[in-house]
Amino acid sequence: MEEDETEVLLSKYKSLPAENSFHEANIELKNFRSSLAWFFLDQSNLWRAGLSWSLFFLLTIAVPLVSHFVFACSNCDEDHRIPFDSIVQISLSVFATLSFVSLSSFTRKYGLRKFLFLDKLSDDSEKVRQGYTLKIHRSMKILSAFVLPCFLADSVYKIWWLASGGIQIPYFYNVYLSHMIVCILLLSSWLYRTSISFLVCVLFRLICFLQILRLEDFARVFKKDSDVASILLEHLRIRRNLRIISHRFRRFILCSLILVTASQFVSLLVTTESSSTVNIFTAGELALCSITLVTGLFICLRSAAKITHKGQSVTSLAAKWHVCSTINSFNDFDDETPTAHITPDQAVCANLNAYYDNTDDEEGDGDDEIDNTNLVPILHTISYQKRQALVTYFEHNRAGITVYGFMLDRSWLHTIFAVQLSLTLWILNKTIGIGK
Repeated sequence: MEEDETEVLLSKYKSLPAENSFHEANIELKNFRSSLAWFFLDQSNLWRAGLSWSLFFLLTIAVPLVSHFVFACSNCDEDHRIPFDSIVQISLSVFATLSFVSLSSFTRKYGLRKFLFLDKLSDDSEKVRQGYTLKIHRSMKILSAFVLPCFLADSVYKIWWLASGGIQIPYFYNVYLSHMIVCILLLSSWLYRTSISFLVCVLFRLICFLQILRLEDFARVFKKDSDVASILLEHLRIRRNLRIISHRFRRFILCSLILVTASQFVSLLVTTESSSTVNIFTAGELALCSITLVTGLFICLRSAAKITHKGQSVTSLAAKWHVCSTINSFNDFDDETPTAHITPDQAVCANLNAYYDNTDDEEGDGDDEIDNTNLVPILHTISYQKRQALVTYFEHNRAGITVYGFMLDRSWLHTIFAVQLSLTLWILNKTIGIGK
């Protein structure tokens, strides 16, 4: 569905020349920078950096800390007690701190343009530039799609908790004014922390999408008469970009995985204690926090696994291209074979393109687009030894995102997904009775 929408949007820009699409990318960068300013993440000068860090300390540390100790509500009735508030506040604040520090380090060290790989975008094809520009334009919409549902759910809970709690909940001077101010601060803190956490995940997804576009564009070299040197150089450029991304995000991904897993296990331990009162009123925020953390983690893991899958598809495509070229070369050398006659081997290679063209949509959401690339067998321009060397290189130099040497492929994604989903469903079963 998302790929179809992107194709429709791309068709609107096909009439634009290359310089216009690059100008559009610069415009989208300015709009994106303006969006970061609304999050108070613009640290381009000393005053803005001071404002950014001050707001971070206020909404990420000060407000949750005061809220936990002042509004613990240990004397309230059973429905208005928040026994798991410490886990919620610590988990969200640590994840937001990790995201904020990582994003501040990225923008300060590389600059937003270089961090988003826009400095080398002019070297890519028109389709890559247009696709990436559209993805930058849609990135804030994607961020809102993740943040707003969590924010609305927490808003309903906070408003109910303060409105129905009445004088049980501590207040200053006037109960209504005090609760109104507290509600605004608590919701602002929740919105800020979840937005910062999801923002880094969405940016990682955005950068990964650029590399996926480059891999799909790279696969088109097998549709034309290309030499091995140009194919090798382009693949080396893509692998270098993937190593850069892996180096920049490896600490964030690893720390996020450890944090989310630890938060899930701690939540599981405290909710299974015999003395714990667990229901949607006391542990609703805990369930919402769990969903938020797991969603952010899997945005990153799925994007990384998708790149690895695309890289493996390139290797498979190169092997099929090598096989078809070899078969056609041997058939061409056979002088007894009539030129108008199609041998069974040639028919197999010709049918490969028809097979992938006729494949239905049941295989996945665009994951096999590289496999669907039509092959053009090369007869004499590239020797067998060069093609074999290129395929061997692809087999031993897989393109993908790594975390300290470990390739994030679908096997890792499935394993982590199984563990995190089991913990999340257990927590949801204890809080809102999803499994009952």
